[in-house]
Amino acid sequence: MNSIGASESPSEILKPRDEDIDVFGLTHTGKVRKENQDHFLLASLTKQMQVGQTSLPLETQQLVEPERLASLAMVADGVGSGGGGEEASREALQAVAQYVAQSTHAFYTADATEPEVFTQVLTDAALTCHASLLERAKHDPDHKRYGTTLTLWLGLWPQAYLLHVGDSRCYLFRGGKLAQLSRDQTMAQELVDQGVMERTGAFSSRWAHVLSSAIGGHQAAPVVSRVVRDWGTIVLLCSDGLTKHVSDEQIAERLGSLTSSKQTCEELLQDALDDGGSDNVTVIIGRTVKPVG
Repeated sequence: MNSIGASESPSEILKPRDEDIDVFGLTHTGKVRKENQDHFLLASLTKQMQVGQTSLPLETQQLVEPERLASLAMVADGVGSGGGGEEASREALQAVAQYVAQSTHAFYTADATEPEVFTQVLTDAALTCHASLLERAKHDPDHKRYGTTLTLWLGLWPQAYLLHVGDSRCYLFRGGKLAQLSRDQTMAQELVDQGVMERTGAFSSRWAHVLSSAIGGHQAAPVVSRVVRDWGTIVLLCSDGLTKHVSDEQIAERLGSLTSSKQTCEELLQDALDDGGSDNVTVIIGRTVKPVG
């Protein structure tokens, strides 16, 4: 597991409240495709008290505000014919979200010094979903292909965990600088890593969007990284429908002037559509806004 970020001092960092989190996501079919095979999910994992019986009036039964354990964000970009890609991306998000929710005991028992607990939960979730899609394809009478990318952000505080399969990306913007945290799992990237092709040529070649790893594909190689973040850090998850048309420089410019995650998501979507919108586009942006005083 990789670890990315600055020095940690969890005890010195105030945990963000719900009102300190500005997050938004959207998805669009684009201007060329007839079907949207992208899906996204935003969720909070909480612990709360549930009242079974009481003589108290209804409005006083919520005695304790739910405590946020973690934030979950996912983007999946389906690949496959005959609707298989859309089904794969949808089922991947549903299955992984359920798996993570059922593993909430990890949030109670593990601390910041035990990152392997969360790494294992996320890896198991991805591989369980991968096996399920392979089994489904094996028994499909229409011989559909069920494949999808999966990029997942599990935000604790002050660390987060990034799970990545495929070429949907995760970016971090802080200190005025944009960094791509995920590594594209494509044949183009593999050829660059092996020294067979130069980066510029590879990423304009036919191998640029051929996946070397996918949930439900021939191979799934999930990578989990731990990220240490702080107040004001901006996280962007997106499908390649955005990055085909919007450069890293354009993304950095948009994030650098961000005042609202919703507005910037809409601006980036419009940038992709204005440049042709040749693919489905999905964008999630999240940040923590430090309270004043």
